Amino acid sequence: MSDNLAFTKADTFSVAPMIDVTTSAFRRMCRIMSKRAMLYTEMVAAEAILHGKLNLLSHDEKEIPCVLQLGGSDPERLAMAAKIGEEQGYSAINLNAGCPSDKVQSGEFGAVLMKNPQLIADAYQKMQNAVKIPVTIKTRIGVDDLDDFDYTVKIVKTIYDAGCRHIVLHARKAWLNGLSPKENRTIPPLDYERVYQIKELFCDLAITINGGIITLDDCLSHLTKVNGVMLGRAVIDNPYLLSSVDRVIYKEDVQDKSRKQVLDEIVDLCENFLSEGHKFHHLAQHALNLFAGCKGSRCYRQYLSATMHKKDAKPELLLEAYKLMQDVV
Repeated sequence: MSDNLAFTKADTFSVAPMIDVTTSAFRRMCRIMSKRAMLYTEMVAAEAILHGKLNLLSHDEKEIPCVLQLGGSDPERLAMAAKIGEEQGYSAINLNAGCPSDKVQSGEFGAVLMKNPQLIADAYQKMQNAVKIPVTIKTRIGVDDLDDFDYTVKIVKTIYDAGCRHIVLHARKAWLNGLSPKENRTIPPLDYERVYQIKELFCDLAITINGGIITLDDCLSHLTKVNGVMLGRAVIDNPYLLSSVDRVIYKEDVQDKSRKQVLDEIVDLCENFLSEGHKFHHLAQHALNLFAGCKGSRCYRQYLSATMHKKDAKPELLLEAYKLMQDVV
């Protein structure tokens, strides 16, 4: 595969893979606000796919472009899972080599792989040889005491020498002993400069920076140094920021949708979602922060939180929550 296929324009802005968050429901909601952003699945264990749990790969064609993130440590098994992911229509395959969650530590993959960069490289080669779509790596700048600049270079160079030309680099180290997954998102200090330095050393390696990025202005600043930006928790806390991504990041000649327009489309999406046999709260939970920062948003959130799990919950609850917010205004 030629180098220029490893990073597409869509990769300029991406929404991070997040366990229990970036479900198909979440991704379909994101698409209401941005047609261009690259979306990611939750991390899916390669073994689960190979044991026939293909429901974990279900997605709507409107979610594309979308990357399937895989977790695992056996290069052969990862390659087999990657092939299935390609057959399911995903845009690219990403190997999780940086997540410090309990789920990945117990399975000997995720951030644990950073202690063995050659294994990451071997997995990359097997996976890329198995598919025609791009294979990328998501990792961090260090792990436990292996956290100096030279070790970051060692990780990246090993992956680079294996042929990988797009890495998502979280600008924090991972502490596997002593910090919870939640604490790993905030306590290890951010080191954006190190990511910039890595980009300078590997000029033809596309680097997407991740970690602590909150606003689109932050994104534009980072994009002067690296190829792509990835946001995670910021999108959970304020999903409406996606409504400006196509205009601000991709320079599209489009008008931002209002929050009410987005809400109306989410209501329509909920109707389709329920007709497919899903539960209302599986989608509604992702709209809890749609009005973050707006007057009355607390009433909206409280009402939706209190009602969305009811057995007879319907999409109209979103509009009822909105009306309560308007009454406060």
